[in-house]
Amino acid sequence: MTSDTGIDPRVPPSGTGCVECEAAGGWWFHLRRCAQCGHIGCCDDSPGRHATAHHRATGHPVIRSYEPGEAWFFNYATNELYTTGPDLAPPVSHPLDQPAPGPAGRVPANWADMLH
Repeated sequence: MTSDTGIDPRVPPSGTGCVECEAAGGWWFHLRRCAQCGHIGCCDDSPGRHATAHHRATGHPVIRSYEPGEAWFFNYATNELYTTGPDLAPPVSHPLDQPAPGPAGRVPANWADMLH
């Protein structure tokens, strides 16, 4: 597949955590990976909702879960969930020792009250 499908399997992820949360010193609940450019953003339950914001800013339509053991894709353009898809460049999830919510040391004690 190529970037015209919203998926480029050659592009590695942008890092191990949400790009915007990392820059601001914030935290996330779960992570999502843009299947086109590799941007890592936080899920819509997270305070920042950066994966969806990335989609809105770029038009990149497809994300993949960046959680260990999850391989689903979601297409914002069609509002469809796919349980399988192409293999993406590694790594396919954040490090196993990175907690969710995360990152360690930045998650407030009342984090569950802050979810959307």
